[in-house]
Amino acid sequence: MIVSEIFRSLQGEGKNQGRPCTFVRLAGCNLRCAWCDTSYAREGGTEMSVIEVLDRVWLQNGKQICITGGEPLLQQEEVLELLKKFSLHGYTVEIETNGTRDFRRMQPYASICMDVKCPSSGEKSDLSLLSFITPRDCVKFVVADEDDLLYAQAVMSRCEIRGEVFISPVEGSDYRAIADYVVKENLPARFQLQLHKILGVK
Repeated sequence: MIVSEIFRSLQGEGKNQGRPCTFVRLAGCNLRCAWCDTSYAREGGTEMSVIEVLDRVWLQNGKQICITGGEPLLQQEEVLELLKKFSLHGYTVEIETNGTRDFRRMQPYASICMDVKCPSSGEKSDLSLLSFITPRDCVKFVVADEDDLLYAQAVMSRCEIRGEVFISPVEGSDYRAIADYVVKENLPARFQLQLHKILGVK
């Protein structure tokens, strides 16, 4: 598999925000979001076997894992093999995905955090995948402005989402205005700033 980096930090977003976590960032992405903060992971990377990744993760210490990207499900077969190994060794795994690839084969081994792309990203997710989100999964809308909020609100109103939903402002956007909108419209979501951006860590 092609790996961009493996590192230890705090989970900055989603349902495990604030937990110590080992990140396995895979290289390659099928989208080009306007506000992407990991564009370096789109290209390059290092070829590693599943066993090599497992060994590197073991050296990091800790049982909480996040597989992210890029878009990790572009390497679906390798990810599935890695998940099975993690499961055997008692790891808890979350996969962050952009909502363009079917994740159902991963769900027996990992929770899913589906990032639904809003208009400001310049990209689109496959909203039909929301029907496969379970209560152990979550959905994230990264929003920059009111158009994004209106889009997120429309998606939430017409799609049944069984996992927890997060509204996460793009770095540098008007956090207070976005928070006020969430309150005013009583959105069925949790407002969440990206903790790793606040702390200045990966």
